[in-house]
Amino acid sequence: MAETKKPVDKPEDSKAADTKTTTATTSEAAPAAEEAKTEVKERKKPGRKPGAKKPGRKPAAAKKETAAKTTTTRKTAVKESVHLEFAGKSYTTEDLVKIAKDVWKYDLKKKVGDFKSVELYVKPEESVVYYVINGEEKGQFNI
Repeated sequence: MAETKKPVDKPEDSKAADTKTTTATTSEAAPAAEEAKTEVKERKKPGRKPGAKKPGRKPAAAKKETAAKTTTTRKTAVKESVHLEFAGKSYTTEDLVKIAKDVWKYDLKKKVGDFKSVELYVKPEESVVYYVINGEEKGQFNI
């Protein structure tokens, strides 16, 4: 006749059992807390599903990030002005860009609305400005 042995509880097994019951209790408490939060949300905003987002709205976290970026931009923004003086002549960057736009419009017969970007290279010893408009159109004009 076979004897049946009772399992002996080890201290490790009792700790594992305690952990399991604690985890189960915690996991049961978490859904209850979430349900309470959703009930509060439902009371505040009737007609909307819990967790539903309004169309066209950004999450609150994204708003905070953009606010931080604009603050940084304001601090680092520096007003700049470049004046080029040589041989009794004086030009600002705005003057040179205006001349480049006039070349684009009148000499090249292009639309002003198509003027997107310009790179200017000034060579004062030759009184010449080299330009690259929209990364494609290259040329020069005298100043």
